[in-house]
Amino acid sequence: MNLADMLTYADIGQLSRIANHYQCDCNGNSKHELIQSILQRIGRREFLEQNVEDMSMEDLRFLNALLFDGRRHFSLEELVACAQHSRFTDDAREKENPREVISRFRQRGWLFQGMTQNTRYLYEVPEDLKRRFREVLERRFASGMIPLGEEPSIYREEPDLLSEDLLLLLRYIRDHEIPLNNEGVMYRRNQQQLLDTLHVAEPLVGKGWRFGYGRHFKDYPNRMSLLYDYATQSRLIQENPASLTLTSAGESYLLEERREPMMQFVLFWLRLYKGPIPNLLSLVYWTLHCCREWVSLASLFSNLSPLIKPFFYDSSESIFEERIIRMLLHLGMVRIGDNGQGEKYIQTTPFGRTAVHKLTKE
Repeated sequence: MNLADMLTYADIGQLSRIANHYQCDCNGNSKHELIQSILQRIGRREFLEQNVEDMSMEDLRFLNALLFDGRRHFSLEELVACAQHSRFTDDAREKENPREVISRFRQRGWLFQGMTQNTRYLYEVPEDLKRRFREVLERRFASGMIPLGEEPSIYREEPDLLSEDLLLLLRYIRDHEIPLNNEGVMYRRNQQQLLDTLHVAEPLVGKGWRFGYGRHFKDYPNRMSLLYDYATQSRLIQENPASLTLTSAGESYLLEERREPMMQFVLFWLRLYKGPIPNLLSLVYWTLHCCREWVSLASLFSNLSPLIKPFFYDSSESIFEERIIRMLLHLGMVRIGDNGQGEKYIQTTPFGRTAVHKLTKE
């Protein structure tokens, strides 16, 4: 439902509160005049841009979360949790009650209660406002990008390599006896042999904290653990008490030499990494939209870092570099270049543009 529809269903009390907030000059007793005044005020592009510009970072994170949440309706408890998660520090959490944030968004006409019997205790953001907020935020983020202006001297891209390496993973398991330790993990010798057969080299996992990004993330390198967890979840491989083997489905998959669509890996990665990075979809969206042309990776991080919440051992920078950008490269959604002077640049691939379109149903 769009803003005009929601205003029509709103009672005159709520309309008056919105109109007063925006200092609309109209007859407060006329519902029609209130609606028209509010629509004229919010409908101006520069007005919405100024409102976003004046927002606190906490409110911006809250808005960003609402724009990319797949749900159309939210309970009050869900909104409270969302507002709380948008405050990264103890000071920010203590500064304001989440209900005050929700009240402020309602007063601005950005959040409305449902109109039907089933949704009367739920809240939603008008669909046309979602689109306009995305446009405003995209212009804001894009304006901070530093373009390269030409092709980098060298760049790396990994189109379809995950699909090919899934076959190589299955082939390695078929052709070797692979013992597992007491924790159900391959020994390092087998891990290294497997890594040597894959298209993308990775170092074995060393000491230190590793958790949160998949079942075997703590045991295997980032890309390999994604492949392994995908194969396990797809029931292509089976962890027996002492060994690793293919399932009958895995044998058929290998025999037919199927090619897994890269989009399936993207969806799996989003599900896997969403726990530690709740706003991952929005970060992917902004990355791919801001990098249609070659732009500085440092400028991208500078603009998106306020949206990235550290996760235990992972700083916002390591989340950006290792969990998002590096994985987008592995997923074939971006290419990473170098200008020959050590400065890294990033560009969205055609598959990346297609994928983000499907993910956000634009």
